[in-house]
Parts: sequence; C-alpha cells; structure tokens
Amino acid sequence: MVEDMLLERGIVVSYETIRRWGRKFGSVYAKQLRRKKPSREDIWHLDEVVISIAGRKH
Repeated sequence: MVEDMLLERGIVVSYETIRRWGRKFGSVYAKQLRRKKPSREDIWHLDEVVISIAGRKH
C-alpha cells in the first residue's frame, strides 16, 4: 500500500525499498508507540456497548 500511495504522488519506489525502510525504522517506531502514555487529549469513540442486566445482554 505504501508503494501505491507514494506512486500517486509521483514518487517511484520498489517493494524492496519499502521492506528495507520497515526493517530500519519499524522497531524504533514500535518502541515509541509502546512508550507513549495516554493523555487527556487522546480521544476515544465508543461505537457499541453491551451490558448484562439480570443475565441478559442488552
């Protein structure tokens, strides 16, 4: 998908280049995501709620 997205913008890269970027920067990016603590500015949208009342799901 990344290759196609870049191609739409006129940037030609090969699948191998994307794979190399993933190997080089992927672990660093994943570590940053794991370290990030939730903040008050984070927004969560709740689509569905299932609750049990008297043993019946609503």
